[in-house]
Amino acid sequence: MTPRRLSFTTTISRPLAETWDFFSRPENLEKLTPPDVHFEIRSPVAGVEMYEGMIIQYRVTPFPGFTSDWVTEITHIEHHRHFIDDQRVGPFALWHHQHHFRALDAQTTEMHDILHYQAPLGPLGSLANRLFVRKQVEGIFTAREAAIRRLFP
Repeated sequence: MTPRRLSFTTTISRPLAETWDFFSRPENLEKLTPPDVHFEIRSPVAGVEMYEGMIIQYRVTPFPGFTSDWVTEITHIEHHRHFIDDQRVGPFALWHHQHHFRALDAQTTEMHDILHYQAPLGPLGSLANRLFVRKQVEGIFTAREAAIRRLFP
């Protein structure tokens, strides 16, 4: 199965430094993830800014009826520009998530996400992707955008 690519762009009504500060703290992931995913961070991340090599452990329900441990690593950071998280253990065969940030003006930031993912189980995963995985992943990003709008009106 070929990895899938999704792209999402969100405009945030906050300066770049403030936006970066929020998104570079893993503890804020819980504020952005829809409740039906039952996202729980299991690593001690409170008050910690991410760094290259950081390992973060979670418990998630990415699809109804399926709960999984998920481990990601922050593999690359360019301060105020972008960071990348890669799944090390979890529900996907591949999860490579790039987060890009740029100032549109002094008070507005554009965040652009590029996600490469692959469902597990080969041909069965490909079928699952067509039936529900892609829709679920897109739904998580749609819910995240709504959460961003609430947090940064």
